[in-house]
Amino acid sequence: MEGVSTVEHPFPSDIEIAQSAELAPIPDVAATVGIAPEHLVPYGRHVAKVELEAIDALAHLPNAKYVVVTAITPTPLGEGKTTTAVGLAQGLAKIGRKPVLALRQPSLGPVFGVKGGAAGGGYSQIVPMETLNLHLTGDFHAVTAAHNLLAAMVANHLHFGNELGLHEIQWRRVLDMNDRSLRNIIEGCGTLNDGVTRQTGFDITAASEVMVILSLATSLEDLRDRLGRIVVGFTKDRTPVTAEQIGAAGAMAVLLKDALQPNLMQTLEHTPAFIHTGPFGNIATGNSSIIADRIGIKAGDILLTEAGFAADMGAERFFNVKCRAAGLTPNAAVIVVTVRALKSHSGRFRVKAGSPLPEEMLVENPADVEAGAVNLRKHIEIIRGFGVQPVVAINAFPTDFPSEHDVIRRVAEEMGARVAVSTHVRDGGDGAVELARTVVEACGDEVHFTPTYEFSDPLETKIEKIATGVYGASGIQLSPAAQKSLAMYTDQGYGDLPVLIAKTPMSLSHDATLKGVPTGWTLPVREVRLAAGAGYVYAICGTMMTMPGLSKSPAAMRIDLDAAGNIVGLF
Repeated sequence: MEGVSTVEHPFPSDIEIAQSAELAPIPDVAATVGIAPEHLVPYGRHVAKVELEAIDALAHLPNAKYVVVTAITPTPLGEGKTTTAVGLAQGLAKIGRKPVLALRQPSLGPVFGVKGGAAGGGYSQIVPMETLNLHLTGDFHAVTAAHNLLAAMVANHLHFGNELGLHEIQWRRVLDMNDRSLRNIIEGCGTLNDGVTRQTGFDITAASEVMVILSLATSLEDLRDRLGRIVVGFTKDRTPVTAEQIGAAGAMAVLLKDALQPNLMQTLEHTPAFIHTGPFGNIATGNSSIIADRIGIKAGDILLTEAGFAADMGAERFFNVKCRAAGLTPNAAVIVVTVRALKSHSGRFRVKAGSPLPEEMLVENPADVEAGAVNLRKHIEIIRGFGVQPVVAINAFPTDFPSEHDVIRRVAEEMGARVAVSTHVRDGGDGAVELARTVVEACGDEVHFTPTYEFSDPLETKIEKIATGVYGASGIQLSPAAQKSLAMYTDQGYGDLPVLIAKTPMSLSHDATLKGVPTGWTLPVREVRLAAGAGYVYAICGTMMTMPGLSKSPAAMRIDLDAAGNIVGLF
């Protein structure tokens, strides 16, 4: 029977819920997972950095089960991976488990842009949510400073004669803010003493290679080594020039020393959560830090982490890059699915960030869900391809109907996947108990972890295996420039690095308009770049936005202080 679901009572805003919460002192939260007070560096009452010495202090403990939270191909609104991860952690605590969360820190760009706050939602949030969304302990500022120090020293090297022979410079500047006017700039305007005039630009801080390095570093020594390997550009004969040669790596490491320590916070129900690093999900790894995972894997009995965007994006990089760099084996994967996303994949509707959902999407229509369910099936296949058991988590919205959830449950079960409905946004941990029990059950299954490629495979082969084996492409098409770069990186000794594919997160393909599961398409690789410090090569497919712009009505216009000095309008 058709109709429109309605919410019976007004639901408080996320910030209203967060500001009314009773928080536990952060040393008490740390104590629940065995982190001693001497390993905490407090930042106020409810946030602390955890010193790296905690890794050795916890080393004698057994590893927790390792669970990644991913999703189907999302709408521009996102399908609630962070909220689901938080709710699941709270649900696990409700059934007597000892969960730990490891999540990325939100960038100020999206916070003040369309998305607003990124601490979860409803009664499944990280708190204090204002602190999480606004500066936290300054890690993003440290990354910005370290990145721009290298940019300044590159410019300084050019000004004083360019003795290294830099010819093609690839190192831009970064800023943790959406600002389209900085995408392309001319620097060095003015007198001869104002620097060398050249075209360059800004990326957002989350897109910085320094951010990825911070997330993948396993120690201070590893961090320092990776910073030194950053390639800032090439000479005329295509010899790479590194941050070590420029002389900036040591000072960059000094700026990042404290930032390598993960930040400890809590959920609304006092579950411990490590919030650390925030690499972009479309051009970088889109995962939180290895350091946080190395502490969290010993601190509880289930470690939950989130990977950016969908299983073809963040989860693929989680499995192929992060797990292998960390030496950790995943036990299960949660695939977040929403009714609205599956209806979007039916091809009938267009969802636009910052705009209300089309009214037709809010009408009960299981057929639309069924039509879009091909995307869910594909993501279940992707997870299975890594030898990991998937659990489908239906993130329930007030506008959903039971008949629509029934379709998702049937599709998942037909694929042999476990499935649970979760109402964690409305009900907190109580609403995620079914999901928690389902995840615990999945963690008991045998795992045959199988990455997509071997590091010894040629770079082109790695790209092709991801395109065909994960995305479902028929093959790849390399531009002449991409072919030349692949050959050069191989000759320079970078051929054994893993690969990332920079593409739109809005489709399994490179084309954001292709919904569901596109077939019969070829992945065009127009450019290949090197991130030697982070330790990968990335193929660019389509146009990547590394410095977002603000919308006509950005979230910043609604954020303010009230008469008592409280933050309002954050989300």
